[in-house]
Amino acid sequence: MTEADFDFLRALLHQRSGLSLSEEKRYLAESRLGILCRRSGIDGLGALVQKLRFRADPALENAVVEAMTTNETLFFRDRTPFDLFRDVILPEKLAANATSRSLRIWCAAVSTGQEAYSLAMILDEMAQRLAGWRVEILGTDISTEVLERARQGVYSQFEVQRGLPIQMLLRYFRQDGDKWQVNERIRAMVDLKPHNLLEANAHFGQFDVIFCRNVLIYFDVATKAKVMAALAQRLARDGAFVLGAAETVIGITTTIVPDREHRGLYRESSSVKAQTSNLGLPFDRTRSLAAAAGRRF
Repeated sequence: MTEADFDFLRALLHQRSGLSLSEEKRYLAESRLGILCRRSGIDGLGALVQKLRFRADPALENAVVEAMTTNETLFFRDRTPFDLFRDVILPEKLAANATSRSLRIWCAAVSTGQEAYSLAMILDEMAQRLAGWRVEILGTDISTEVLERARQGVYSQFEVQRGLPIQMLLRYFRQDGDKWQVNERIRAMVDLKPHNLLEANAHFGQFDVIFCRNVLIYFDVATKAKVMAALAQRLARDGAFVLGAAETVIGITTTIVPDREHRGLYRESSSVKAQTSNLGLPFDRTRSLAAAAGRRF
């Protein structure tokens, strides 16, 4: 791949997806896009870039973005965020949303669905406490290919062994040969839609909880700030925001700030200020959520 071709690909990927492709990742681009060329019958990376330069084939551009997107994920990844969800966030939401009896969760960059289904399984185990509530889990990703895998909810033996407790595997999955499929009840709890984090998101409405984990690490600072600003607009004032273990809001945004007590949990800054002004008393909900057409428990 020539220097000019690599620079063009870097610019295209940044424009389309926000991905920041460093010089050290040239080998990754050559490897992944080489596979795409062979699969598509394109005669090498030079010919691929030539086609892309005409900007006349949106499907090819999408295929390049999907090829370069990292989709590493697993059930209950890093465990701590899911413990926070079960032990801290959910009790807060049960109290704060007692009137509206609605709960909206967004898993941004959901990949092949393990994160969203992990949350759904936690919620299902609390079904008795959530009886009569409208619960919605939205999972979005830029890649339509991984979203289709997520919709099917079919995983290999290796994938279900990574982080998934055996009791949940037996309770929520059906085995078919060497594959395991998430049962229909859990799949129905998750609404999967394509979405580019660089694009407008107002149509999604407001969320009580937003998971956006292990995504910002692939962006430059300016793109991180843009994505965080857009996501912050979708977070309810007393909502909870969860980032990846290696991610931070420091130097990116002041709208979302770290929770004072729980590492890895973030809040809207005005909510934290309101709690402080109340001398630590529970924050009174000032914005009710519109009832979402999600699952009723």
